[in-house]
Amino acid sequence: MATGRTHRPATRSRGIPEATVARLPLYLRALTALSERSVPTVSSEELAAAAGVNSAKLRKDFSYLGSYGTRGVGYDVEYLVYQISRELGLTQDWPVVIVGIGNLGAALANYGGFASRGFRVAALIDADPAMAGKPVAGIPVQHTDDLEKIIDDNGVSIGVIATPAGAAQQVCDRLVAAGVTSILNFAPTVLSVPDGVDVRKVDLSIELQILAFHEQRKAGEEAQADGAGPAAVTREESDASADQGPDGDVPAVMPA
Repeated sequence: MATGRTHRPATRSRGIPEATVARLPLYLRALTALSERSVPTVSSEELAAAAGVNSAKLRKDFSYLGSYGTRGVGYDVEYLVYQISRELGLTQDWPVVIVGIGNLGAALANYGGFASRGFRVAALIDADPAMAGKPVAGIPVQHTDDLEKIIDDNGVSIGVIATPAGAAQQVCDRLVAAGVTSILNFAPTVLSVPDGVDVRKVDLSIELQILAFHEQRKAGEEAQADGAGPAAVTREESDASADQGPDGDVPAVMPA
């Protein structure tokens, strides 16, 4: 059985842009849903809408794959599923280890979508001795003392870090030293890795903060639409304007 240690995706060697690579899973998800409904072909407009992108961008992305569809017919769904799966390296088995089996790590271990997308959770690893041997999602948790042996025995090249921030870099260093070359980081910290190691960071708090920004902006637009308008000035803004210089600049030294 092929493993991630000996096979790498073909995308980089073929010069596919990173932005296109990031959209390929979106297309694959939409195509898989169509395949499950036995839909034989799909137009670029329909597939773009399902994937949440515009059709021109989709056609450009698919041109990198050498897939242009048929005028008046569209794209063959099954062929595109295979083509994108091959480009993403999902036509082979990718053993994955998850390090840090707290609430998040356990939730990831229980996620049922890994197997159907070409990933196999080969091991769960945690530093807590009380967790050793405890089954999570039917897989016994192993101690971090055995991390290197676990990586080697399973031919793992992809590691998932779901530890607290303080432990993440040390875990990362050990994973890399053991031969892991791709890391999905859920810890709220930036990891330092050598050249040749890919890191993808998932920070839920950052995503929520971005959503909060958009919510605040929408609330401001609604307030203006209700008649407050840009002329409405808060007391704090009025006080701040009193402290401005003659040209409207805020003084370098604010009064105490």
